[in-house]
Amino acid sequence: MSLLSNKSKYGLHALQILAENYQRGPVLIADIAETGDIPKKFLEQILLELKHHGILQSKKGRGGGYLLRQSPGTVMLGKVMRILDGPLAPTPCVSETAYFKCEECQDEATCGVRMVMQDVRDAIAGVLDTTSLLDMMNRSHAARH
Repeated sequence: MSLLSNKSKYGLHALQILAENYQRGPVLIADIAETGDIPKKFLEQILLELKHHGILQSKKGRGGGYLLRQSPGTVMLGKVMRILDGPLAPTPCVSETAYFKCEECQDEATCGVRMVMQDVRDAIAGVLDTTSLLDMMNRSHAARH
């Protein structure tokens, strides 16, 4: 079972590349795709979605490309993953943004599966909602040195 979709994985890789180039100007999709080893067509869709949600901006023409709309320290990974993949919750009954009761559930208050999945959701959100692009980039740089 994989919890991180390719869409989010590629999106986070692309955003790290853009964070590393923050304040240096726009980066071409082709360069992001090559650097991140990301399929270009898929990357285009991901970047457009992130632009639509205000994470990125684009510049057309010579010297154009994509760039972060705000500082890498203010872009939280949880927000990005919710944009690209929807709720972080492993089951809909513990989702804060897309809740619905499981059909087979007799009593949510005593459901052991729900209780454990709530802990999983809280742990995932706790990490992703407090980790910024800058944090991710700094961890990556520290691991290389």
